[in-house]
Amino acid sequence: MNYLIIIFSILFLSYSVKAEKLTVYTYDSFVSEWGPGPLIEKAFEEKYSVDLELIAVDSAATLLNKVILEGSNTKADIILGLDMNLFNSAENSELFTAHNMKNINEKLNLPIEWNSEIFVPYNYGYFAFVYNNKKLKNPPKSMYELLNITDARIVIQDPRTSTPGLGLLTWMKILYGENAQENWSKLNKKIISVTKGWTDAYYNFFMAGEADIVLSYSTSPAAHVMFEENYDISASIFKEGNYLSVEFAGILKSSKNKKVANIFLDFMLSDEFQKVIPSTNIMYPVTNIKLPDAFNELEIPKALQLNPKEINDYKDEWINEWLNAS
Repeated sequence: MNYLIIIFSILFLSYSVKAEKLTVYTYDSFVSEWGPGPLIEKAFEEKYSVDLELIAVDSAATLLNKVILEGSNTKADIILGLDMNLFNSAENSELFTAHNMKNINEKLNLPIEWNSEIFVPYNYGYFAFVYNNKKLKNPPKSMYELLNITDARIVIQDPRTSTPGLGLLTWMKILYGENAQENWSKLNKKIISVTKGWTDAYYNFFMAGEADIVLSYSTSPAAHVMFEENYDISASIFKEGNYLSVEFAGILKSSKNKKVANIFLDFMLSDEFQKVIPSTNIMYPVTNIKLPDAFNELEIPKALQLNPKEINDYKDEWINEWLNAS
């Protein structure tokens, strides 16, 4: 009888440990040593006694594809890092389940109304073209100037593999519609490289002096101020507006730990989580918390955004327009 008690105890403990582990798929910069991941992992584990495992891929676009391919066999309980350009694709995948949070708009401080019952936002920002203000004396003040006047060397990211790259694709479409391809032709003459992801474009081209302008975020200058006391990096706030990126997380239907997963989504909107975002992910928090001083110096752009369904329906067509622009 004692042996049976020991065996049942071991089985119970094994089940308990498994039930208290939460696996989150996200993008690589989120879990880097300078990203929010390590701080959030520590805070969540200490508060809830849960083993939080963060598994990274190289971009949000790759993230969604990974989960779609894995289907119900995925190890993930939560996907964190999708943005509005992937919202409809994620929704249509039918891999996600509704969260149990109520009246989340009362907690949120976003430029747009949040209506999803499946996804919960955790940060947002605006895509922007970033430059060195000591080297580039006449930066573009509009997309028109970038395309027609600026003769600087530009590096962007591939819309098939990069969140900012896809953001630029939709930014061009919202501004130029059926004339997007001819305007891509103008921009392509100034582009010296198209990288797979943001890190390569920003550090290996722009910061290395190989490019004058890089596609990034309007908040990028704040990082240089906070960590380097470097005020030489600026972002162009365009007269037409800058494209808005809201990043969010969702619980997978296949998750065996939905109770803990919902606790994590609720934790995302806590001050503990949100206060980490500006100084690590270099984005705006989605709740009304105090921002670092470096953020208070930033100009807030006019927010541009397309309907996520339209992006999902026509994204492949727009990518072909970009690829075929001479």
